[in-house]
Formats: sequence, structure tokens, C-alpha cells
Amino acid sequence: MKRGAGNRQKVIIVGAGPAGLLAAHMLADHADVTIVEKGRDIGRRTCEVMKGKDCIYCNACSVTAGVGGAGGMSDGKLNLNPLIGGDLVDFIGMQRTQELFDMVDDYFVEHGAPGEVPHVPSDGLQQSAAANGIEFIPIKQKHIGSDMLPRVIGSMKADMEKRGVKFLLNTTVESVTAQNDKASGVVIKGKHYPADYVLLAPGRSGSTWLGGQMKKFGVPIKYMPIDVGVRVEVPAVVYEEAVKTNWDPKFRMHTPTYDDLVRTFCTCPYGFVVQDTYESGVGANGHSQRNCRSNNTNFSFLTKIGLTEPLENTNEYGSTIAHQARTIGGGKPLLQRLGDLKKGQRSTWERLKRSYVEPTLRYVTPADISMALPHRVVTDLLEGLDMLDRVVPGVASDATLLYAPEIKFAAVRPETRDHFETAVVDNLFVAGDGAGVTRGIVPAAAMGIACAEGIIARIEK
Repeated sequence: MKRGAGNRQKVIIVGAGPAGLLAAHMLADHADVTIVEKGRDIGRRTCEVMKGKDCIYCNACSVTAGVGGAGGMSDGKLNLNPLIGGDLVDFIGMQRTQELFDMVDDYFVEHGAPGEVPHVPSDGLQQSAAANGIEFIPIKQKHIGSDMLPRVIGSMKADMEKRGVKFLLNTTVESVTAQNDKASGVVIKGKHYPADYVLLAPGRSGSTWLGGQMKKFGVPIKYMPIDVGVRVEVPAVVYEEAVKTNWDPKFRMHTPTYDDLVRTFCTCPYGFVVQDTYESGVGANGHSQRNCRSNNTNFSFLTKIGLTEPLENTNEYGSTIAHQARTIGGGKPLLQRLGDLKKGQRSTWERLKRSYVEPTLRYVTPADISMALPHRVVTDLLEGLDMLDRVVPGVASDATLLYAPEIKFAAVRPETRDHFETAVVDNLFVAGDGAGVTRGIVPAAAMGIACAEGIIARIEK
């Protein structure tokens, strides 16, 4: 990691997810750029669950770490509406956010993502949702597919390497260093690697580490809300009309008992439910491919949880839920028919066999979800599904399958200045889902571009 030709200024980026990759893309022609990533290259990231097989060793799989980040092992949904995927608009405004989203879209298309998508009228679905107290958010979306996304990410990496970006993979950054309140590099295996600028984009799984670095330098941080819920699986025909309008239709509603926000997220038409891994347990997630389809559609159904005093650390609370679910499931995700949950009885394999919905993930434990999730969350989910059933008939059928838990852990949000430079340490920038501002591939990548623009402005002064 010596200075490059022409003694160009050095930038170290921690994390090779969407934020780190797009920042490196922008910086490649202006600086000596090195990305340090604790996971594997995109072509070496494998998980048996994502191949439709049972995998009891998922904690060893590169699901959340590696080139492409957690999104690299997703089904590659590109949501191109600035109002979806975090709070970037609050920092840089709607117009600038849309401009950055367009830049991200162009770069993905350049490397193999779908081009223009046809517009499908959504008036009917919006009207039906509104009449039932539900908000439907029509957005421009693209679907790459979990089978196609690795080659898109691989093409991006190859492009950057040709332009001089260096990748240090399977390498963990221990800490960030600073001198005179200015970033000076990182420490890897006890050795200091100097840099003029440091960009931290470790993803949501690295948010705890990022928070520790911020505390070390006295940068104020804020704990963001988490989302807790289930992965819902229904026959594809039930959700067919909704996904014709949007591949990943976004429904939001407030439940009658607690007035809590419940939303759909990450719809996977004709997809597969897969096991997810958390530090404290296992859960469920979903994928859909372009060239391999199931007979089902699955989506995440989540309620938002924010905490104040005495406990503000929402991730700690989420971890207790994940741990409890792991204990009940014997290390496997939980599976229950909606009808059994309504009746207050545990699902069994015998009861599941009577259902006309065949589970696409079988490495599960038939269980009673209400023993793992808080009562308030279960109430929100039951009421929310009943509301959604008025817009998407059949989604609240007794045969509907619920996998638990699905937890979207929050990231800590450091206090920042322009271009997401930390409020206390100069030349230290933060980006992506790990910084608590974005949630998703496109907004994270857009935030990485915003950081890169700030660094380029400094370099060219």
C-alpha cells in the first residue's frame, strides 16, 4: 500500500459493498484507492441455502460480507425512488438524491443490469389500497436476479482493477487512526497503513464496529429503529396482480390496536425463502432468480421498533429476539401456518402437509411464532395481514406460511458534515447502510458517490 505513480493522495475504503464500490469507481481517476474487505471475492461467496439446499453452517458462509456487500448475495432489486431505502433525501435533498440514483443506475446498466423497464399503471392498486387505509408507493424498480447479480458485481470489480483500484480481501480492519483530529489511516493485524482519506462503508453487519470507532474519536452517534417481523410465503398467483404493477410492491399501513407502522419489504415473486444469519441467531430472508422460479411468492412483513430510555440500543433488543427464536427453533428458523398462529397452536409437519402452500425452505422448525416474537409485534403482524388481505385477497389465508424471525438490524448514525464527513475527525467519511442513513443497494451506492465527491473536491483544491 505504497503511494502510487505521481504521488497521488491515498484513499482507503473499508468495505466493498455498494457504497464502497461506487465511491471507488468515482475516486479511481483522482486518487490511489484501496478497498479493504473482510469477506471473499464475489465469485467465491457461496451458501448452500441460496442454492435451495439445507445448510447448517451458515455462520461460516459469506452472506453479509464480501465483494458486493450483503446486497451481493441478494436478488438484486434496484429501487430507484429516493423516498425508498433510508433518509438520504433529508441530508442532500430530493433533486440531488435522484441525480445520484440515476448515476448508480447507469453504472449498473453499464455492467449488465437491465436497461429501461416498462411503466405499468398503478392507479387501480393505489385506489384499492387507499380505500382500505393502506399506502401503496409506486416506484421505478429493476430486478437483476440472484443468479445474475454476481456477474454484474464481478464486472464492476474488474473495471475498477483495470483503473488501478486495489482490493485487499479476507482482511479485517482493526481500527482507524487519526492525528490532530484528521484521519491518518487504518490498522490491520497490528500494522498501520497510512492514508490521506478514510471512508468507512462496512455495511450494516459492521455498524457495531463503526460505532466503536466513532466513540473512540468522540463522534456523537444515534441509534436508529429496527424492523422486526416475518417472511410471508403465499402461492404466486395470490400476489400476481400486485407484482405486475411493481416487482417489489411497497405497502405501508398503521395497525388499529397500537397504531404501529407495518410495511412490506423485499418481495420475491416466484422466489425462494432462504436462511439468514445474525450474530445472535438465525432468521429468514428471500431471493428470486431470473432463470429459476418456484410456485410461490414471498415478502418480508415488518413492524418498526424504536427505543428511548433506559435502553436506546435497538440492535441489542433485536438480538434478544433472535436469540430467543434460535433457542426455540434449535438453531433453525421457525415456520408456522397463519391459521395455526390465529388459533394459538404450534404448527407441525403434519399440519403443514395439509396446507396447499409448499414451503421453499425446509431447514426450519415448525413452531409457535408467538413464543419468539413480542406480543405487540404478533398483534401488528396479524392485523396488518388482515388489512393487506383486502387489497391482495388470499394473503391472510390460513394456509399462508410465516417464517420467523426476520429482523432488519439498525445501524448507528454518526453525526456528519457535508459529504458525510464525520463531525469531529477531518478526512474521515462514512457511507452506506452501516452509517445508518441508507437501506438498500441504490441509496447506499448513492451515498458512496456523495462521499467520493467530497473527497475529490478536497483533492482538487
